[in-house]
Amino acid sequence: MKITVQAKPESFLIKLEGRIVGAWAEEFRKAWQSLQQSLDSRELLLDLCDVIYIDEGGKQTLRQIYQSTGAVFVTNSPLTKYFAEEAMRDGAVKNEKENADAIPDWK
Repeated sequence: MKITVQAKPESFLIKLEGRIVGAWAEEFRKAWQSLQQSLDSRELLLDLCDVIYIDEGGKQTLRQIYQSTGAVFVTNSPLTKYFAEEAMRDGAVKNEKENADAIPDWK
């Protein structure tokens, strides 16, 4: 798994890659907790385009992030869309962009 964080004055982008499982899911949770303090009122984008699997621990972290921030999920396939929908399942707001091209200024 790889986590890349990009910060701008108005938003943060967290790009996840690979398999978010076991100890890596725990590392993702820790990375989120350390970043959470810096978020302030900035929009949070979660790029799942290069994620190939997420275990229950990773899904729980995505749910917590979504519920506390209303993060926007960036997806590019039925699989990554499924991961985003699972994370948003318990939330009231649906925030999803169909692919990374929807956010060209991050490329």
